[in-house]
Amino acid sequence: MVTIKEIAKAVGVSSATVSRVLNYDPALSISPAKRQAIIETAEALNYETPRNRNKATTQTAPSLLTKLVIVHFLEPSDEIADPYYIGVRLGIETRCRDLRTEIVKVFHSDALPEAGLLSGASGIIVIGKHSDHEIAWLRQHARHLVFADFDPKDDALDSVFSDVELATMKILDGLKATGYHRIGFIGSHEKLNDSVQRFAEKRCAAYIDWQRRNGTFEPDLLALADCSTGQSLRLETGYRLAHELLALSERPDVIVTSNDNMAIGAYRALQEAGLSIPNDIAVVSFNDIPVAQFLTPPLTTVRIHSEHIGETAVDLLLERLSGRSYGKQVRIATELIWRASCRKPQ
Repeated sequence: MVTIKEIAKAVGVSSATVSRVLNYDPALSISPAKRQAIIETAEALNYETPRNRNKATTQTAPSLLTKLVIVHFLEPSDEIADPYYIGVRLGIETRCRDLRTEIVKVFHSDALPEAGLLSGASGIIVIGKHSDHEIAWLRQHARHLVFADFDPKDDALDSVFSDVELATMKILDGLKATGYHRIGFIGSHEKLNDSVQRFAEKRCAAYIDWQRRNGTFEPDLLALADCSTGQSLRLETGYRLAHELLALSERPDVIVTSNDNMAIGAYRALQEAGLSIPNDIAVVSFNDIPVAQFLTPPLTTVRIHSEHIGETAVDLLLERLSGRSYGKQVRIATELIWRASCRKPQ
């Protein structure tokens, strides 16, 4: 049984560093190359968390899913910077390890995946947003196809996702009930089908819709990045966009960010400006990555069960391989975790 200590020795870092990387701690000061080396070493040595060691190994139709291809919308460096998407992939890999399934990973590039690689696999799981052209290509060459953390809006396709629009409404309703009035938003535009779609990202669109229905929409309270890859949702982007909101003549009294990485960047901008969280400006976010509860103050955020999304994607493939002939879409519920970064409704 491989231990954290053995992984640390192989990579040349401390056991504490390995533990923090494998628990997706983005606050850890470590180079992307070293972080990737730890993750890849753990995978190569078949490291299992204590939780998974204690689970009985399941053998649900082990002969059906013999080879799985994961097609990711991010590049490796972008995925390593985002603990949420690492969670989705590890959920897939944990389930496949139980099934003794071979996994091939294909990360984002300018070229489409090799057709022979796709057609030779039992099934394909696609992580994240993909264009209509990419989806058509994947459908043409895949035996069975499941989308994880993306709903292509085609009920013939299998997909598993969380409803971030509904989660955004939960956040905004809660903030309104708590007495917040000027609610700022930090996020990004959406790039799909080779064009930037302004205000189309689901959390952003839900924010605008909610503000308009409540008669409180102010365009100046939107701070958005023009996205091309997942880099638009990183810590440094949240830091920069928070400065844009702080430059307003009338600042927001609470900021909602599209993910916890951006919230961490916003924390730094607020603290450098000498502002108190939540007394001067509150912060709320999405994903509930492990470090969120250890920020000062702990971050209020929407818990999205990334590992369960990955596990469910594998289960949908198994259903297809067992004979299901119709499309199936699964929505994984979110949970709003109230912490000290904002007031909590009574």
